Amino acid sequence: MADPKQTLTPEQIADAGLTGWHQEGEALTARFDTGDFATGLAFVNRVGVSAEAANHHPDILLTYPEVTLTLSSHDVGGVTSRDLALAGTISTHAEELGVEPTTA
Repeated sequence: MADPKQTLTPEQIADAGLTGWHQEGEALTARFDTGDFATGLAFVNRVGVSAEAANHHPDILLTYPEVTLTLSSHDVGGVTSRDLALAGTISTHAEELGVEPTTA
């Protein structure tokens, strides 16, 4: 794995192939259509457990009917391998719950 303290280039981020995630400035963002609030809450709970385990915490916005997540390594001012790893885990949780990333 890449140095977790090294910011990644836009090309490195794109090469990670994370469906639904896009770079916004110094962060990765994705929105997931949960369909209902209960599914959104279940999704957020799974994300929370994984974030605690990784000691890397996203910004989370839970609304009806979607969840928006933003990842950034604030200590280095950009996107790092830590963000890519957690984004991949979050995408797996979404898939397990049948939650799709939105395109807008």
